[in-house]
Formats: sequence, C-alpha cells, structure tokens
Amino acid sequence: MNDVVNRTAGSATRNESALARTIQQADLDQVLGTRVDGYSPSTRPKASSHLPRWGMVIDLNRCVGCQTCTIACKHANDTLPGVQWRRVLDVEQGSFPNVERLFLVTGCQHCAEPPCVPVCPTGATRQREDGLVTMNYDVCIGCAYCAVSCPYNARTIAHEMKGYYGKQRTKQEKATEHPERIGVAQKCTFCVERVDEGLAQGLRPGVDPQATPACAASCISQAIQFGDFNDPESNVSRLTREREYLQLNADVGTDPQIKYLYTTPAVPGRSVSDEDLDDDRRADPANPLVGPRQTFWDWRAAMNWIFGGIGTGLALTGAAAMAVGALAPAAGPSLFFVSALLVAIGLFCVFLKIGRQMRFWRAATRWQTSWMTRELYASLVFFPSVLASLVAPGPVPFAFVAVSGAVFLFCQAKILHRARGIPAWRVPLMPWMLIATALLEGAGALAIVAFALGASMRTSAWPSFAAASIVVFAVLNAALWRAYIGSARANGIPPLSRRVLEAFTPKLTAFGHAAPLVLAILAWIVAPASVPLLALAGVAAIAGGAAWKYTVIVRAAYMQGFDLRKMPQRGSGQFAAPRRMDRSAMPLPENAAPTKSTVG
Repeated sequence: MNDVVNRTAGSATRNESALARTIQQADLDQVLGTRVDGYSPSTRPKASSHLPRWGMVIDLNRCVGCQTCTIACKHANDTLPGVQWRRVLDVEQGSFPNVERLFLVTGCQHCAEPPCVPVCPTGATRQREDGLVTMNYDVCIGCAYCAVSCPYNARTIAHEMKGYYGKQRTKQEKATEHPERIGVAQKCTFCVERVDEGLAQGLRPGVDPQATPACAASCISQAIQFGDFNDPESNVSRLTREREYLQLNADVGTDPQIKYLYTTPAVPGRSVSDEDLDDDRRADPANPLVGPRQTFWDWRAAMNWIFGGIGTGLALTGAAAMAVGALAPAAGPSLFFVSALLVAIGLFCVFLKIGRQMRFWRAATRWQTSWMTRELYASLVFFPSVLASLVAPGPVPFAFVAVSGAVFLFCQAKILHRARGIPAWRVPLMPWMLIATALLEGAGALAIVAFALGASMRTSAWPSFAAASIVVFAVLNAALWRAYIGSARANGIPPLSRRVLEAFTPKLTAFGHAAPLVLAILAWIVAPASVPLLALAGVAAIAGGAAWKYTVIVRAAYMQGFDLRKMPQRGSGQFAAPRRMDRSAMPLPENAAPTKSTVG
C-alpha cells in the first residue's frame, strides 16, 4: 500500500498547480471568493524562530457535504467503526417556506484555552507551543474527564477492538490496528505527524498537501483551509481578516481555532432566527446541533459523588458532634471507619470505570491543575488519618480526618464543576450544591450511625444537635436547588436537561428536602421518639442526595451541542440569498484592514 502511495504522490504533485489554477479561475470563485494562498509550495519556509499557531478556516458556503474529509480522516488515522474524528453535520434550519440547509464540519477545535488540558489527571492531554492539542495514548488512563470537559463532543473512547464485519476483522483492519488507542481517549490531532514531518522536509502546512491535515488536503471545494494564524500573510489569517467568521460555542471562553466563514464577497450572512433558538427546536434529538446525553460517566462515576459525599459529610458532622459534646469521643473510631469505608467504595467504583485500570497510579501526576489528582492526594491523607484515629483516638487525629475529608469533598465539587462540556455541571452553584448536600447526607448518616451505636455514645445534647443540623442543611439544600432550577435557562442548561431536572424537582422537594425537615422537627418536638425519627430523617436525606446526584450526573447530563449564532444567507423564502452585490459595496468586517478598492 505504501508503494502505491509513493507511486501516485508524484503525479498528484504535478497536477496540483494546474488543478488549483482551474478552480481559482472558475465562476465559483467569483461568487464564493478565491482561495487566498499567497504562497507557492516552493516558497522558502520562515525562520525557525517563528512560532506558528496552527488552525483552520472552514467556509460554510463552500462545503457541499460530500464527506470526503471524513473518509480522508478515517483513512489517514485508521479509526475504528463508529469512531470519527472529523464529522460533517447536515443542518436544516427554519420551517417552510423559510428554510435553509448547510453542512457543518466539526471535530477538535484545538482551542487556545482548551478545557480538556488542565483537567487531565495524567498529562496525557497536552497543548504544544504551536497550539495543537495532542494525546499521549501510553499515558492516558481512560478516565474520560477530558471527554466530558470538551464543549464540542470531539472525543471518543473505544473499549474494544472491532471491525466493520463484527468480531472477524479483515487483513487490512488487522494491519492498521492501533491497540494503544483502546480504552483511552482519542480525537483529531490536526494530523500532527503530517505537519511535523512536512516541516522537517521544508514544506509549508496549509500549502503543501503532504504537510497539511488530510481533511483539508482532500477537500474538493477548498472549504477547509489550514494554516498559521500567527503569520499575517497566511491563507487562514487573510481569510479571517477579510471575511466575517464565527467560532462555535464562543460563550464558553475556549477561543476555538477553527473559524467558520459565513459570508461571501457577494452575499452577506444573517443572524440565526428566533425559531431556530426556541426550546422545541433545541430539544429535538434529531437536530444535529443538539448535544447528546453523555455516556462517558455512568452510574459508576455517580457513585463516587454519592458515597464520597456521604462519607466525607459523615466525617465532618461527626467531628462537629464530638466537638460540641453531642456525641462521646469514644464514638469517633466507629464514625470515621464507616466514613472511610464509604469513601473507599466510591473510589472503587471510579476504578471500575477507567479504561486502563493498571495505569491508575498515573492519576497522581497532574496535581498542578487537575482536581481529580488533588482528590487522589486528599484521599491519601484522609485514609491514614482515619487509621490514626482507630489506633490512637484523640483530638489531633480526629481533626486531621475532618480537615482532609473537607479537602476531599471540595475537590469532588470542583471536579464536576470543571467539566465544561456539560452545561448542567459547570454552573457556578454546582460546587456549593455538592458541598451542602454532602453535609445534609452526613448529618443523616450520623443520625443512623448514632442510632446503631446505642445510647451510651449519645449525650443529652444529641437530639437538639442532630435535629438542628438536618433542618439547617435541608433548608439550605432546598434553597440552592430552587436557585439552580430557576437559573437553568440563564446558565445555558439545554432544554433536554431542563426537562429532566424539572420533572425530578417535585420528587426531590418532597422526599429529599421536606421529609427530612419534617421528621427532624418532629424529633425535636417528640423527645421520646427523637432517635428513631432522626434516623428516618437521615434515610430520607441520603436518598434525596443520592437521587439528585444520579439525576444530574447521568440522566440530565446532555452535552453542549453546537451554537450557531450566524448563518450563511441562502435557502428559500426569507433565507434566500439577496441579489448579488458588487464586492466593493460589501461591508467590511470590523477588524478588516482597508484594501485598495476601498481607499479613495
């Protein structure tokens, strides 16, 4: 196969310039605008001191939806069935007679501020100095933190090697297999090997096909352009300087380095219609712009927050109860042992979820930026502190358990909040909701454990302390949940997620907030039955907290989707392209430099 490629490379190179001249002279260029190269393949590369910033420009008016780029990507990268690094979405907007159809090329955006890089606990995902976001498959543990942090649904994890014809793979599939990608995250790399090898040979990425990503090199309409945004004379820089462009999901703050042109030299673009932004349209799973529900973090991941929250909450409330004299210090070892057991169960569930389990130790290597790594370090302090409290009970080990448990809980809260690919998770209230729920769950678990330990461990102050704790935390959780639901639309939580959350709210209010509150108040009033009533309140509190965490993490976890605020002006009815305008009469982009035709 390599011989075939070598034999055909020469003829492809000889025909390239003639083909380019033919396309540039076509009437298509008069309507859509010429490809702006500014270079020839023989141009000498810039000095090595120049630091490029690689990126793409995709012309929405040029893309014809032929899927050549997707096939070229799959061929160049040997991806498995169902794994597509470069995708083309077939988007239909409006309703008859005002309709429009366009094709949206998507994939890793190689953001200037990539949210996937700092969250990675192993350093497998990195950003090079030239802006390319790369993957080290030999370091990745397959935790999927990067996948849920990506607002562009650009990452995939394949857990088994499969072919297009089932388990029996063809010779070609076996010859091009990549076992290092199994169980780890994978994504578009802008064909980094082609870029680097081309530079080493003195070629110019974006101009010379051999040094250009396969999707851009194969595009039959030259809709995909690749180049150096740090070079003002590059094709991508000139296109974005002279034409209006948009960036997908710009409000997330990632500064994606794929920029989409939506105007032509003869036809302006348009703002998206109100109909395309309404909830019915954005809640339609058939709409390719709507994000799917994530499947990377399932019930096993949710168990980490459920058991971790209950365990750390129990440690915190238990330490507080002993500090104020509501429980005897002799109860400490039992409380903290149960707490550690719960946290360990949660971490074990996460271990079951990762794709490469024998590499779990690598999660300790990115403490500088990853809250997942910091959670691991907090647990490495928490468990020895619990052991110390069992061996030598006393105020000092008890204090270490409480502090390390609080740090572990805060790390858990930040893990979910930093997953920017899921709008329901990244809201500002999320860390405080998780902390407040852990305290309510902990107070509930403490009531259950105190009931089981017997009267000898409880003092006369116990009923008041336990009831007050459950009442305060139940009210706090109810207020936070109400604020979360009330601000869901403003915080960008998509309609599909809001539907799940709104349907769940009455159940949570009744069983997770009202029931613990009422039972705790009754325990305060009915002193003889206070202990069992508080235990029942604890059961309700734990059930409510576990239910909302599972709902938010699994059932309502719809991904970002694609936010198109500008569109090409083409289609029918109101979306039809206006009469062609003289190019000199076209309004210039705000950041465009004046050209000779606009200077009097």
